[in-house]
Amino acid sequence: MSYTAYFRLYEELNDYLPVSKRKTIFSLSLKSPTTIDEAICSLGVPLEEVDLVLVNSESVPFNHSIAEGDKISIYPIFESLDISSVTRLRDKPLIKFAKNSKQYTP
Repeated sequence: MSYTAYFRLYEELNDYLPVSKRKTIFSLSLKSPTTIDEAICSLGVPLEEVDLVLVNSESVPFNHSIAEGDKISIYPIFESLDISSVTRLRDKPLIKFAKNSKQYTP
């Protein structure tokens, strides 16, 4: 059984998408059941680049199952906004990990 969900990727995550899907909402046909991480990987986006996922305006973890008609927003690292109280993907937002890396340059 297949169903449709709607995706919007933000900022540099658009670089992983075909031009026709960048900076816009697009539909994706999925096989049941599909999780957030499976859908993101199917789009060619590395999970390490994703800092926040909202499904119908609610923060969810990578293992969240997508339902028919879900509206999914996928965000990269937030460099100047503290999302630690809303992210459900990791214990700490990616920016906290990046700042500890020697390669980090804001």
